[in-house]
Amino acid sequence: MKTILWLMAHTFRNTFRKRSNIILFLLPVAGVLLSAGLYGSAGGAGLRIGIVQQDGADAVGRDIAAFVGALDGVKITETSDADLKDQIAAGKLDAGIAIPAGFGEKLKAGSPEPLELLSVKGAQVTAYVQAMLDGYLNNVASIASETQGDKARFERIYAAYTQGGFKVDRERLNDASNVKDTTYQSLGFLVAFIMFSSVNMSEMILREKENRTFLRLLSSPVTARSYVAANVAVNVIAMMCQIALTLTFMRAVLHIDSGVPVMQLALILVLFGLGAIALSLMIVSLSKSKGQSSALQNLIITPTCLLAGCYFPMDIMPDAIRKVGAFLPQHWLLDTVNRLQHGDSFGSLYMNLLVLVAFAAAFAAIAIFRFSRNNDTRSFV
Repeated sequence: MKTILWLMAHTFRNTFRKRSNIILFLLPVAGVLLSAGLYGSAGGAGLRIGIVQQDGADAVGRDIAAFVGALDGVKITETSDADLKDQIAAGKLDAGIAIPAGFGEKLKAGSPEPLELLSVKGAQVTAYVQAMLDGYLNNVASIASETQGDKARFERIYAAYTQGGFKVDRERLNDASNVKDTTYQSLGFLVAFIMFSSVNMSEMILREKENRTFLRLLSSPVTARSYVAANVAVNVIAMMCQIALTLTFMRAVLHIDSGVPVMQLALILVLFGLGAIALSLMIVSLSKSKGQSSALQNLIITPTCLLAGCYFPMDIMPDAIRKVGAFLPQHWLLDTVNRLQHGDSFGSLYMNLLVLVAFAAAFAAIAIFRFSRNNDTRSFV
């Protein structure tokens, strides 16, 4: 036991005396900040709509602008017809609406002109306001049709319509989609960095093999198996510290609630981390030099993380790529978190957890087999 503890201390010293390794260890925090920047402000500023008021002399025309401005989450800005499109194109406004002169009088006569919202972002931005506006105009047009040109009667009914009220109980619901997106992408970056960190720490075996430190250690009471066991133990500790640091930063600093109990999330990540460590040992067992290990690392980790949705949401990928991603361990981790966020119970996802265990066991078996079959005098086991 003393030998393994000494080897663990030796591994820690050699690993974290380099600044590049410390930066790699802290990169998951940078991934959380990047995800928060990408998704945290989405949809939070409300809808900015420009109003070109050319019918301000008519009460109905003025009321239309007031009605749009009173909608929840909408902020109106009066502008000119010449500036409206420029401000929309520049991103200063999300949409715009022009109320032509005489619009109110035509509406009272029962022949309203259609009002359309201009936007470069499409119907997903304007659909809510357009639907509410059309409903308002249809109600006013119905009043005009009922009064049949009697202005006094129209004004009386219209005043009762605009001032009359009915009781509505409103309850605000928090939109958690941005939080879920931030959590999903933060975990994607964390997964990628855990895999890179694991390979980086396992590569110490190759580095010490190349500089003959490994052979000098074997001339002491240290055995090859205890050396590899110490490396794995340090890898596990570093992985758990990365997970704890990232989850603490998300919760305590950025106040991001992932929607998944912390202990369940940590358990899933640790389970995946064990698979990442087994993968790193497999990469090292297949390599004869640090150069080969680095090449295999880039060949395996970067493409698989990309296909599994660690860097970009799976929703934007074609169906063929999604099917390929389903065969990767990163996908099963992210899918487990996503389903927990959508209300699935932890126990119902046992198949996902078994798949992660199976990946870890498969990688470990390959690594053990390769180490045991390596007849090179510089082999580790």
